[in-house]
Amino acid sequence: PTRRARPAGRRSSVTRRVLVAGIGNVFLSDDGFGVEVATRLSRERLPEGVRVVDTGIRARDLAYELVEGGYETAILVDAVARGGTAGTVYVIEPHPTDRRTASGGRGDGHSVNPEATLALVHAMSGVATRILVVGCEPACLDEGIGLTAPVAAAVDEAISVVRELVCA
Repeated sequence: PTRRARPAGRRSSVTRRVLVAGIGNVFLSDDGFGVEVATRLSRERLPEGVRVVDTGIRARDLAYELVEGGYETAILVDAVARGGTAGTVYVIEPHPTDRRTASGGRGDGHSVNPEATLALVHAMSGVATRILVVGCEPACLDEGIGLTAPVAAAVDEAISVVRELVCA
């Protein structure tokens, strides 16, 4: 049989499946961070096999996508309060035991946070997908539309981080 050389710049002939999911509530100020990142990323040309979705506050939809999607990696983008300076971007890889114990293994189907979603996925039979969270420290989670200045300024950085993770 004849072997063909791989085109330059391609990792392999097999396409990796990666999910990028923007999480958040656009009516709670900085909680809309993940949705903004997903909206902007959806307009960009990304590698084949990368799917960008705005899951908003639909935890159950995200959980089903993770369970049924056959993704190697899922990157969840969300506002994540960790006590840092507003606008700080984090990359978090939850430990597998965190997926089982968060929220006692139950998830709320109408609100989303990475821990509750991972617990819901585990309760639905789990997945072998590598989960990463690209989070941003919020300044305000009060009712209101629009990101605060430090969080809005972090959107470009988060997009760069997601691009690096997708191409890694």
